[in-house]
Amino acid sequence: MFEVFSISLPVFSSSELRRLRALKTPVGIQRFLDAIPYHLAPTAWSPRVVLREHTAHCLEGATFAAAALRVVGFPPLLLDLEADNDTDHVIAVFKVRDHWGAIAKSNFTGCRYREPVYRTLRELALSYFNIYFNLRGERTLRRYSRPVNLSQFDPYDWMTSEEDVWVVPNHLCDIPHTPLLTAGQIKALTRVDRRTIEGEITGHQRDHSKPTPRIFRRG
Repeated sequence: MFEVFSISLPVFSSSELRRLRALKTPVGIQRFLDAIPYHLAPTAWSPRVVLREHTAHCLEGATFAAAALRVVGFPPLLLDLEADNDTDHVIAVFKVRDHWGAIAKSNFTGCRYREPVYRTLRELALSYFNIYFNLRGERTLRRYSRPVNLSQFDPYDWMTSEEDVWVVPNHLCDIPHTPLLTAGQIKALTRVDRRTIEGEITGHQRDHSKPTPRIFRRG
């Protein structure tokens, strides 16, 4: 765990705050992420840089969403979905009337927004299962983390840093994850059909020339 220091909260400029407050709701934040290009680079940009550069990948999109949620009145929470033979997916999670929803940036059609209708985080994580697969058609989602409140990283200026904020993904990699499936269920899994694959990778972007860390390649 990282020590939480007693310092002033890092702040956005008045212009940045206006842009973030204009998103108003979780679905407004998701629409912003859907409208910007997918960022094909091994970086860990802060929300400030994402707002300026107008592009993000999975990790950066989730971190941006957490900051935007904080601005409009929600806790800045991330949750990591962990896979076998595939890459992790990071989502920002929020709660409305005791039900969980999620915001995410992804190249995969179904790995994005979730309405706040899920009673537990397990239910929310499982909602990604059927469309979480690698390009060989293997169903790969296996585990999920607890929610991580990014306010603990305020001493690292995670919202406004001009440097990559690797402290966030490093922490997500290190924390415990809860299994979603039993060994018997994993053994009995079928492969995803071609029609589902084609639907999910519509508009998929991938740069084969640059390896990227496992924490945010889901996209």
